[in-house]
Amino acid sequence: MTTTVGFSEMQVFVAVVTEESFTAAAERLDTDKARVSRIVQRVEEKLGARLLNRSTRRLSVTEAGRDYFERATSILAAAEAAQAAIAQQSQEPKGRLKISASPEFGTTRVDDWIAAYLSRWPKVSIETVYSIRLVDIIHEGIDVAIRIGALQDSDLSARKLGEISYALYASPAYLKRAAPVLAVDDLKDHDLIMKASGGRGSWTLVNGQAMEKVAQTPRCALDNIVAAKNLTLSGLGISQLPRFLAEPHVAEGRLVRVLPGWASIPMPVHAVFASTRYMDPKVRGFIDLCRDAFNEDSALYAGDGIAAVSVALESAGR
Repeated sequence: MTTTVGFSEMQVFVAVVTEESFTAAAERLDTDKARVSRIVQRVEEKLGARLLNRSTRRLSVTEAGRDYFERATSILAAAEAAQAAIAQQSQEPKGRLKISASPEFGTTRVDDWIAAYLSRWPKVSIETVYSIRLVDIIHEGIDVAIRIGALQDSDLSARKLGEISYALYASPAYLKRAAPVLAVDDLKDHDLIMKASGGRGSWTLVNGQAMEKVAQTPRCALDNIVAAKNLTLSGLGISQLPRFLAEPHVAEGRLVRVLPGWASIPMPVHAVFASTRYMDPKVRGFIDLCRDAFNEDSALYAGDGIAAVSVALESAGR
């Protein structure tokens, strides 16, 4: 006879201790009292220890029995959790998925991810909340929030999707009529298009171990990166744009990279969601798709600035 206690035997013993009765445990397990008693006795024989003190009037747990009960309960809970996790992964995503993002990133990137996601999972419907405010994920019922930048400390869970960086761009028409841009300091003599607060904007640029800050009043002070791209395409100046937004226009010949090698500090992009024991299949499916999209188009997000920025930040931190 094997000396290993099986899961089904553990379940019987745990039921007896929990119910404090062989009879009640038998009813809970939909079996008979005699069978429950035999199984508990077999568990004791395998372990070589008395787990229960039996009398005609009451049932009590020995010290060894209490210790085994606690360990068996943990083992059974872990086994149940493992089975549930696998079952969750194998389930097809379905239901309504509520997604939050900033208006800019939502309309320029997340919309594409949503279209691909809905094509893959026909039983899912989508609701979006594109807002500049920090939405309350719990109280507003948000399933997934796509957030750019450092995360605040919270009880929420997060998965890093990737990083995005910004570079400098201008149209060929602007560069043809403007003075050459050979160094960061030359930017002070150019028309700049910046996201600016109070009319004055700033950029932090990194190249290798060098870090420069550009702070001045731009010709065009905007609060929307898509508007900045549009005005840059119109030849009104130099702007700092996300690589994923600008590089397709570079490929078309409508934009030109200015000061190649200089880039912004990459910003992390996370999918943030409520902490739960098991991730809903529709949430997992969307996050997996977003991560795959970042991996497939990594050159359009962080590009050549990652290594340079890392070195510069280490140097700045010394």
